Amino acid sequence: MSGGLLEFLLPQVCVGCGRDGDGLCGACAEGLRAGVGRRGPVPGPEGLPECWAAAEYGGVARRAIVGYKERGRVSLAARLGGVLGAVVAAACPRRPVVVVPVPGSPASRRRGHDHVRALARHAVRRVPGACLVTGAVEAVRAVDDQAGLSAPERAANLAGVFRVPPARAARLRAVCARAGGVVLVDDVVTTGVTLAELAAALRRAGVEATHAATIAATSRRRADGAGRRDHGAGIGAVRPARAAR
Repeated sequence: MSGGLLEFLLPQVCVGCGRDGDGLCGACAEGLRAGVGRRGPVPGPEGLPECWAAAEYGGVARRAIVGYKERGRVSLAARLGGVLGAVVAAACPRRPVVVVPVPGSPASRRRGHDHVRALARHAVRRVPGACLVTGAVEAVRAVDDQAGLSAPERAANLAGVFRVPPARAARLRAVCARAGGVVLVDDVVTTGVTLAELAAALRRAGVEATHAATIAATSRRRADGAGRRDHGAGIGAVRPARAAR
């Protein structure tokens, strides 16, 4: 049974406050938007644009993202996309802004559900003058599950996964040349490797991403020596900003 049908049949409660009637109520979504600020991995990979997010990956943010991405609660897309739009607007107030979502895997494209693209579509509706660019960048192969991988392992897993086909590069450059900024978007940033790889693919096509925006940012693991990990590194959360609605 599809996630959408399950949502229709089962009573819905807010993942934040537990009240009936909405997957993420307006008050809980506003609570996420209120926390928008610079949040990114420390240290970040080379080439990672300045990262902004609404919250650390825990609590309401985590429950909403997991519910949307892994449990089929598709009705959360609009609220989460609105939060993502607030992050884009705060990260790059110059207009117009070009928004480039992390491309879905070949498997997700075959299934017809690209969850980040869906979030991005909702996000740009909240950002006056925003232009959503989809299809210019593609994922050329499948990757292993990233859960539990260190930053170097993630980098190896994702190396070269994105590309801009030459036939689309000129059009992409023309669109981005007129923009006040180019913002990469994803649901969550952990080590930053995925966003850095996307930025590298754009750079090879002659486009420089200025910012990255996500709904949430995780605390990341720092590798100290071969194969040894600890939890000492955290997310740098500085300059909280009032989110644009």
